[in-house]
Amino acid sequence: MSLPACPKCNSEYVYEDQAMLICPECAYEWNPNEEVVDEDALILKDAVGNLLAEGDKVTLTKDLKVKGSSQVLKVGTKATIKRFVDGDHDIDCKVDGAGDMMLKSKFVKKA
Repeated sequence: MSLPACPKCNSEYVYEDQAMLICPECAYEWNPNEEVVDEDALILKDAVGNLLAEGDKVTLTKDLKVKGSSQVLKVGTKATIKRFVDGDHDIDCKVDGAGDMMLKSKFVKKA
């Protein structure tokens, strides 16, 4: 009988202990009958408290100056979230008419 690889470190040396599976390399324990949840995933909310996901379309809730440019992004400008990053500017997105930018989640609202 083959056991699945560890969801944390992808080790193949997993062993079974009663109903749990255990990885000897990273000491991660999980129940194979339950859905695996990634605890390291970023959970971000927009300005009004809606959960954001990668691929969501958002709009700006205030005018934002673009650093290093005289350009200003106006309220209501649309953007598409490409990915979440850890840091002050936590959304990497493509802004309509301005290109790729990093934005703060507190200045966007889910469209």
